[in-house]
Amino acid sequence: MRNNFRRTRLLAAAVALMTVAAGCSRADSNEQPVASTDKGPATELRLGYFPNVTHAAALVGLDQGLFTKELGSTKLVPTKFNAGPEAVGALLGGSLDASFIGSGPAINAYAKSNGEAVRLIAGTTSGGAQLVVKPTITKPEDLAGKTVVTPQLGNTQDVSLKKWLAEKNLTGKVKVTNLENAQTLDAFKKGDVDAAWLPEPWSSRLVLDAGAKVLLDEAELWPDGKFPTTVLIVRTKFLQEHPQSVKALLTGLVGAIDYSTKDEAAAKKVVNAQLLELTGKALKPEVIDRAFANIKITADPIAGQFPQLAKDQVTAAIAKEAPDVSGFADFGPLNEVLTKAGQPTVDAAGLDKK
Repeated sequence: MRNNFRRTRLLAAAVALMTVAAGCSRADSNEQPVASTDKGPATELRLGYFPNVTHAAALVGLDQGLFTKELGSTKLVPTKFNAGPEAVGALLGGSLDASFIGSGPAINAYAKSNGEAVRLIAGTTSGGAQLVVKPTITKPEDLAGKTVVTPQLGNTQDVSLKKWLAEKNLTGKVKVTNLENAQTLDAFKKGDVDAAWLPEPWSSRLVLDAGAKVLLDEAELWPDGKFPTTVLIVRTKFLQEHPQSVKALLTGLVGAIDYSTKDEAAAKKVVNAQLLELTGKALKPEVIDRAFANIKITADPIAGQFPQLAKDQVTAAIAKEAPDVSGFADFGPLNEVLTKAGQPTVDAAGLDKK
């Protein structure tokens, strides 16, 4: 009996060793199968966007039903935000699936989730941000002791301003505060603020409606004047589970960009109609003309600038160390859509690799 018991133990040990060896062999050879997470088209797609000219492609896509058309049975649920950090909270909280958003908050969403929660899947707008000031301010040093506004703490323009102030040795010498764009316009008119770093159409509104002047166009700070102002990001889980719905959204986006670039006059009318509906006030013709002149609507996210944008957060004292943006981009679906449309693909510039 004792021998039988001993033989049983030896047999169990042998089986265990074989199992471990087999497991190690599969792991070493990377042959372990990965289960597909594709669950088909989503029931709904919750999409964030802002009522800004820098979100023109989003506004055109919504107004013209381009997203809805491509999504088919997937219900589109658009949600308006006023600044990027709010949209980031919704994405990380799971109440939003995708969002048009500024490059700064897009990086923050990726960094806060340790590179897990979101992916950059397209660009939408380059340019369209300016530092506008009172006419009496003629050089950076004149801002010392003055109040400068950005839309929200940690948003794209907030980072850009603080980085620029640091480079001009003005950190701590300028009061930086945050206001919603409409409040900034009113505050500037009242003389309560001296300057603002704003996206379009708000920089144009301060210039044409409130007598401000441009001290700096952000395009002057970037190679060839190109930098990503608005991009499109999606929750990683949504991308994995509903790739068909993501591709449909991107097809609608490419259609909206084509619409906007081929007939700018029509795009201006559409964007203005959307702004009237969303904010209760349309832009004057000269304002929307100026705003459109300062932006480029494009699916290219200008990925090569993202490592610098990440470093800028440190210079701006928004982050202690530059967020790692490697692996942030997944342009596979976008490039499929662009190829099908006969358009050039976009370059990930290494941003798609860990």
